Amino acid sequence: MTPTDQVTQQEVPLLAKGEQEEDARAGGRAEVDGGDRPSVLTMTKDRESSVDRGKTVAGGFRERVVRRAWQVFSSQQQQTVVWSSDGRTTTTTPAAAMSRPRFSCKPQDIKNAIRKNLLPILTISGVSGGIILGIILRYSRSTQWTKREIMYVGYIGELFLRALKALIIPLIVSSLVSAIGSLDLSLSKKIGLRAVGYYMTTTVLAVILGIILVVTIHPGKGTDEDITKAGEGRTVYTPDLLMDLPRNLFPPNLIQACFETHKTAIVEPKIGENDTQLPKSEWDIVMEHTRALNIMGLVSFATFLGLALSKLGPKGKPLLDFFQSLSDASMVITSWLIWISPVGILFLVASMMIEMEDFSVMLGQLGMYFGTVVLGIFIHGFVVLPLLYTLLTRKLPFRFLANMTQAYITAFATASSSGTLPVTFQCLEEKNHIDTRVTRFVIPIGATINMDGTALYEAVAAIFIAQVRGMALTIGQIVAISITATAAAIGAAGIPQAGLVTMVMVLDVVGLPPEDMTLIIAVDWLLDRFRTMINVLGDSIGAGLVYELSKKELERMGSVNVNGDVERPSNEIGMDAVESSKM
Repeated sequence: MTPTDQVTQQEVPLLAKGEQEEDARAGGRAEVDGGDRPSVLTMTKDRESSVDRGKTVAGGFRERVVRRAWQVFSSQQQQTVVWSSDGRTTTTTPAAAMSRPRFSCKPQDIKNAIRKNLLPILTISGVSGGIILGIILRYSRSTQWTKREIMYVGYIGELFLRALKALIIPLIVSSLVSAIGSLDLSLSKKIGLRAVGYYMTTTVLAVILGIILVVTIHPGKGTDEDITKAGEGRTVYTPDLLMDLPRNLFPPNLIQACFETHKTAIVEPKIGENDTQLPKSEWDIVMEHTRALNIMGLVSFATFLGLALSKLGPKGKPLLDFFQSLSDASMVITSWLIWISPVGILFLVASMMIEMEDFSVMLGQLGMYFGTVVLGIFIHGFVVLPLLYTLLTRKLPFRFLANMTQAYITAFATASSSGTLPVTFQCLEEKNHIDTRVTRFVIPIGATINMDGTALYEAVAAIFIAQVRGMALTIGQIVAISITATAAAIGAAGIPQAGLVTMVMVLDVVGLPPEDMTLIIAVDWLLDRFRTMINVLGDSIGAGLVYELSKKELERMGSVNVNGDVERPSNEIGMDAVESSKM
């Protein structure tokens, strides 16, 4: 309750009942004392102030109180003036008497708070319940769970994950096309440059932070005798990995890009027993396609299509309206899907806990490596990024971050930043009220190139393996690791454990064999979930930051685009349909 409310809630003197009703309609708070007895006015004001009893008409009284309320509230000593039909008496009360009332814990208030935060509460309960259920099932019998049994436990979670992934393509393409197509070309350029500049900056900061932590903590001290190796290495050639990035950026077949990604593989040629082994640069080259969404190619195509529609003007309006409708429909489906996420997350986490091989792995030498990566991820996500947001926007980020809880939990459960896109959109647009023209432009790009957690992880992992092998890295090699880790993070697809593929490129820079990657695979499945969570957090803060920096341009643009066509206000795009579809 504000001081204005405290003053205006007092009784107005000697007003007829009709005047009081008029005052109530005007926003005042007049009360009738009942019967023929005159009502009493209690008003607080400065000692030196004089009050004209004739100015107690509703309108004038309220105007004067609103203007003076904060001055009255902050004064050191006030005077309580009481009028009655018999005359006037005065008493003095200290300023502390007008202090703000404490928070009310009425049952209705608690019920409203629970209703407002029901989805985050259910989601957190799903994670907690999944951990408890997984531990109970894991230790409910002495024999190990088979892969088929684990699949049965996680079946419902798998269905939820598949439903989320089904929305990726329509949501990414329609969001980018509709957002870019509805913006002025110059504004699209500004927003794009701000987003890319933010993503590059935060990725470099993540790599630097990871290098500082791993060099300071030195988790690789010792040998690899106590480290359990898992999986197998992959033979790759660094130039091929770098050249595959532009290849995937321009896919020759858009339909194929929806389910396959280009990959260049090298095959060692057969040689005789007496022949010398050929270097990798002379191995046979094989062009392959792996079963993974080529999100870079889809983002590239959608960006250029949006720019083309914006350039076409009225001619491109029908196609732009189609993509806008598709984007809105995708958000409606997302709003339905969000409400079953707690159940899906519960079974995903439970199956993950059962599948975990051994908790003791976290306590050995890999435990130091695991702790270093997690420490760096949390420092970057909850210190560096919020500090950057605060410095550039002059706003505290706590409420913004709290509103994104649903996206963090979904990212942790699914280990896929692309699969979390629908939830990220919903949290940004409905809870943080970010302009949809910004979110649907910035977030798909962020899910493609912004991998802060992956960049930090790869820098730490490469130096950790070098420490285990007893290799002393020079300053030049550390710089090379930082540059390569940044490039590898940008090229990492938004799918589970994609960082392991690009990790080979980072190891190759410092002369470490790809087989050494097996030293860290045992804990990578869990680290992958933490770094995915921070990747989503970085995307979200980037959208909020770009929105704050672009707010003036967006307000000047209003609801009319560059072609003069009337559009819906940005905060209403797709949201009416989403609100009406909530369960």
